[in-house]
Amino acid sequence: MDILILGGTQFVGRHIVLAFLAGGHRVSILTRGQSPDELPENVERLRGDRTGAGGLDALAGRAWDACVDVSGYTPAAVRRSAAELRDRVGRYVFVSTVSVYAEPGRHPVREDDPLLPPAPAEQTEVTGASYGPLKVACEQIVQEAFGDRATILRPQIVAGPFDHTARYPYWPDRAGGGGETLLPGDGEDHVQVIDARDLAAFTVRVVEQGVGGVFNVAGPRLSWAHFAGVLGVRQPLWVPAEALERLGLGFRELPLFLPEHSEQAGLMDVDASRALAAGLSLRDPAVTARDTRAWSAGAALTYALTPDRETQALAAWREEQAG
Repeated sequence: MDILILGGTQFVGRHIVLAFLAGGHRVSILTRGQSPDELPENVERLRGDRTGAGGLDALAGRAWDACVDVSGYTPAAVRRSAAELRDRVGRYVFVSTVSVYAEPGRHPVREDDPLLPPAPAEQTEVTGASYGPLKVACEQIVQEAFGDRATILRPQIVAGPFDHTARYPYWPDRAGGGGETLLPGDGEDHVQVIDARDLAAFTVRVVEQGVGGVFNVAGPRLSWAHFAGVLGVRQPLWVPAEALERLGLGFRELPLFLPEHSEQAGLMDVDASRALAAGLSLRDPAVTARDTRAWSAGAALTYALTPDRETQALAAWREEQAG
């Protein structure tokens, strides 16, 4: 099949490109050419920018069996690509997010749960607060333009090699360093991610099988105690959520941690049964941890919680307990 990827050089898009190539398909990518490109030579590079004048000229006169949109963040950009490609691609797969849900405290979060109000059509600024509403608006544009030829994927936090967000990599890297490790909560909270390679393989599957609809894409839901074992943490020191707050440690310093009864905790309890029934296959979480640690060893990632700050936080916690 002939596949067009909007984006494709970074993390999720890169894995999707590689998965289509591994399946024997021909891949074209449309990018602005501003990010490092380490893709194989047999990928066709097209240049364009959906937000600029003449930004989609490189697509003129072309047709593809499917388009996978991994770089659609604003309604204006997605409306433009949807209009341009409506009659020239067989299927449009839009990579969205579980952040579209209006009630992220639900357990579990399912595809039919209420969504956030869509962002205004003219909104272009992507922030933590606007990200979900923007994706809701983009989903609606794709569904309106393509109908049953639209596939919406709502991934959980994505993990694995090439993850320069440094959210998931913090944990296998920290565990690999050995010694006493600050861990959030009491071990009974939960963590859930999706390996980028599993997301990519499922993307290929929905294209090859012509599967439409909306799918949460999430991996195994693990207790933090189980996750610590997967990571190989040998000396865990559990610090309760309320103590972390007093110590000034939040999601930025301890990524992936959402206390079990917090307003966002449902995002660590995402129901992927619909995707599993459609062929989503999940690898062992230990493989994700191992491969991420191997990749990040040479990635020079920077983490918000430095070893010095972790040592200070643990000392403050011990002092608090003693006092």
